Amino acid sequence: MRTLLLELMDEHVQNKNPKLMLRRSETVVERMLCNWMSICLYQFLRDTAGEPLYKLFKALKHQVEKGPVDAKMKKAKYTLNDTGLLGDDVEYSVLVSTHSALSKCCLKVKEKIIDQVYRNLPYSQRPKVESVALEWRPGSTGQILSDLDLTSQKEGRWKKLNTLAHYNVRDNATLVLSRVLHTQSFHQHQDSYEEKNALLEDDNTFHLVRPTDDIDEVKSKRGSMKDKAMTKAITEIYLTRLLSVKGTLQQFVDDFFRSVLCSGSVVPPAVKYFFDFLDEQALRHDNVDEETLHIWKTNSLPLRYWVNILRNPHFIFDVHVTEVVDASLHVISQTFMDACTKTEHKLSRESPSNKLLYAKEISTYKKMVDDYYKGIRQMVPVSDQDMNTHLAEVSRQHTEKLNTQVALHQLYQYASKYYDVIIQSLDDDPAAQNKQLTLRLQQIAAALENKVTDL
Repeated sequence: MRTLLLELMDEHVQNKNPKLMLRRSETVVERMLCNWMSICLYQFLRDTAGEPLYKLFKALKHQVEKGPVDAKMKKAKYTLNDTGLLGDDVEYSVLVSTHSALSKCCLKVKEKIIDQVYRNLPYSQRPKVESVALEWRPGSTGQILSDLDLTSQKEGRWKKLNTLAHYNVRDNATLVLSRVLHTQSFHQHQDSYEEKNALLEDDNTFHLVRPTDDIDEVKSKRGSMKDKAMTKAITEIYLTRLLSVKGTLQQFVDDFFRSVLCSGSVVPPAVKYFFDFLDEQALRHDNVDEETLHIWKTNSLPLRYWVNILRNPHFIFDVHVTEVVDASLHVISQTFMDACTKTEHKLSRESPSNKLLYAKEISTYKKMVDDYYKGIRQMVPVSDQDMNTHLAEVSRQHTEKLNTQVALHQLYQYASKYYDVIIQSLDDDPAAQNKQLTLRLQQIAAALENKVTDL
């Protein structure tokens, strides 16, 4: 990986675009670096950053779900993302029996109840929404509640998804999740996976906010200037709601950022070793300044690793990330990315809402990043011997979790595809010839091909 990184670095520096290095994952070494960091930072994630990340996810999920969420439009009243904001005033009230909202469609109610009843179980071990039916028992006999049935409300060509309010379900009602036992019941209650997807993808259904009809769109275009001014005013009003959600989540965001951007004894050896490697290589080139070095470090760790798991907490935890939660996570991860850049963004009334939301905090976050990089530079260097010892320990910890035979097989599949090119490159490389790598690869290929033939 070191050899490939040096080649990648020389290529970018010679082409006079060193700031672009490690920005994408188009080369083998960039993907190797991402996996290498993931393995080396696993213990740090378990011991230090994992808990604040999980608390941030749970706090965000709670905020989003404490108000109405449109199942069709994937928008919520409480969110950090203005494009995912449920703008229309939706009437709703809290239902005591399930801690749910009367405005929720039956699908959402089932999700909410499963979350509450099985909150101590990982997501993968909980019942699937499509495997249960929602039953209301106002009396001796139960009534199946479905998102669509013969009682569904129609508005022109639109059909509204049924909510608890539609069924007149009130406080202290008895709601039961019953297992769908056979195919007939499965289709009868319209709760199968295929039907649920078809339902949510149906262009003629809506949940809380009805989409604008074509006729309405023509009318709206006539007064476009007036509408734009009105939209701007409404956006500023909704910004207050975004700020309120942001304020509630602020401590959780700060805690996660601090856990990641901490320096000193808790910095994983791999981070110190790799950052020192970048420092050393930057000195070799005349056109690599401090800003470029900052970008290299940012591209190799915060953007390549931390932003990835911040956007995808299900990579780390056994949880389900809904689209509305994902929209807010996108805003937080974008703020983290902004904190890692040297560019100063001038704010105006036209600036994106995520920039305005964290305008007061961004300078603090930027300083945290700078201090983090400076702190690592001042740490005692990690020698090659210490790094090898550390990697050996990491390897030992994961011996039973990684299948090296599968990895070797995949590497050989790649090598066999470009066999002639690799052999030629090894023949042209004096170092490779000294180690007889060409001969070793030929022997491996011969052994494997014979093995395949025998089978």
